[in-house]
Amino acid sequence: MRAIAGGAVTLHDARRTEHRTIELEPFEIGVLAVTEEQFAEVLGVPSRHPRRPARDLSWLRAVRFCNAASEWEGLDPAYTFDGEDVTWHVDSDGYRLPTEPEWEFACRAGSTGPHYAPLADAAWTALDGVGSPQDVGGKLPNLNGLFDTLGNVWEWCWDLLDPGRYDDYRVFRGGGFADDAWSVRAGVRRGGAPRMHHDDVGMRLARGGFETRGAAQGWSERADVERGRRGGSRPLGWTPRG
Repeated sequence: MRAIAGGAVTLHDARRTEHRTIELEPFEIGVLAVTEEQFAEVLGVPSRHPRRPARDLSWLRAVRFCNAASEWEGLDPAYTFDGEDVTWHVDSDGYRLPTEPEWEFACRAGSTGPHYAPLADAAWTALDGVGSPQDVGGKLPNLNGLFDTLGNVWEWCWDLLDPGRYDDYRVFRGGGFADDAWSVRAGVRRGGAPRMHHDDVGMRLARGGFETRGAAQGWSERADVERGRRGGSRPLGWTPRG
């Protein structure tokens, strides 16, 4: 895990033509995506490629892995479950998924463009012609010392994608090994339903507890509910170039 100092990050939603700036408190985030080896160790499942990122993970499996990793290390789990309804206890010190603002802030590492380094040096993408994820840590890290935040596999975040349009879809960020340069950018948002799994979507752990209730690190339960109530159709074209 790498400690990330607090700071401001501005998120852009081109489809809703919205910009919001979030002040983040300090948090921790994984230097690498969770690997098959780590998944195998914590959950006792087979690992064919230990150094590759764990993938084909649903959002629900990702949050359950966060709790299992917390219990493995004697930390308070961050999540509780009521069927498939998940509650994040924001004061927990256990492992969790990063919020979307945390993920983008950690990925950008002070950069303002779509990539923190030339894309060929920073990310495994379609330009490399690979047919699967590659071992973690094989490209250049960003200035936070994080590897593969761009390319290789997309990474689940905690936040809802757009509850007014996509109901319970959750966000994933960063792009994957089969994606072109348009998708592998720090500002691109994609998502899927909690039970969906894709062969190019994995996860990265975060940690950090906060004193607020129902809101933390740019995420607000109340805002999610209010956006869901508004609903309605919105213009297409929803990822910025930055």
